[in-house]
Amino acid sequence: MIEGASAWFAVQSPMLQALLAGLFTWTVTALGASVVFFTESVNRRFLDAMMGFAAGVMIAASFWSLLAPSIDMAEAQGIPTWLPATVGFLLGGVFLRLADAILPHLHVGAEMHEAEGMQTSWRRATLLVLAITLHNIPEGLAVGVTFGAAALQMDVATGATLAAAVALAIGIGLQNFPEGIAVSMPLRGEGVTPLKSFWYGQMSGFVEPVSAVLGAFAVVSVRPLLPYALSFAAGAMIFVVVEELIPESQRHGNTDLATMGAMGGFAVMMLLDVALG
Repeated sequence: MIEGASAWFAVQSPMLQALLAGLFTWTVTALGASVVFFTESVNRRFLDAMMGFAAGVMIAASFWSLLAPSIDMAEAQGIPTWLPATVGFLLGGVFLRLADAILPHLHVGAEMHEAEGMQTSWRRATLLVLAITLHNIPEGLAVGVTFGAAALQMDVATGATLAAAVALAIGIGLQNFPEGIAVSMPLRGEGVTPLKSFWYGQMSGFVEPVSAVLGAFAVVSVRPLLPYALSFAAGAMIFVVVEELIPESQRHGNTDLATMGAMGGFAVMMLLDVALG
């Protein structure tokens, strides 16, 4: 049955594959948010370790699943190998920086006066969801462009294979679990009902299937964009890691624990990509 499902998935269009993968990562976010139905609080040390784990997954995915294939594709296309990786990477960071400056949001654990982006009267819950949503955009794009790359690149040497795309989706899904918790639990602690806390938590992942489909469509429609799109997603993800995940994981003094979580997350994503990809 599993083999049949795998065979069916392999012959679908990259947009459908990206959509299904995005729905998977969204579902895992919802699973994390559902913890709010079973407890009113989560151990801070555990949450910091999981945030570090998420950072490690994203760092590993940025290289193994995105930058390395981008460099290989540039070489196969006969263009300077450093060009797409460097340009796309920096553009991804600039894109997230601009979005960060414009979109009102509040990082987990921050006070209302620390809200970033344009001034607004929106509630804390909305700002928290927007913060996670903002950094879920590059995750969805990363999933989408890898499925698009797998459809366009038949040369396994580039690393752009369907198995590698599936490995990335699994890795992103794993690190989405603590992200769902990170939104729903603080809201529950502030007196928001479990149902509303869950709703806000799972909504933070809604952007992933949308951005995954857009990413796959973009690279399939404009093939020369492929190596740039891969490195763009990598740059956006690294921006999120450095700007949000690492500082948040160490905000409460659990520096060593968060660091070990990041090491574990990197190892898990590297293992997934090398073993499956």
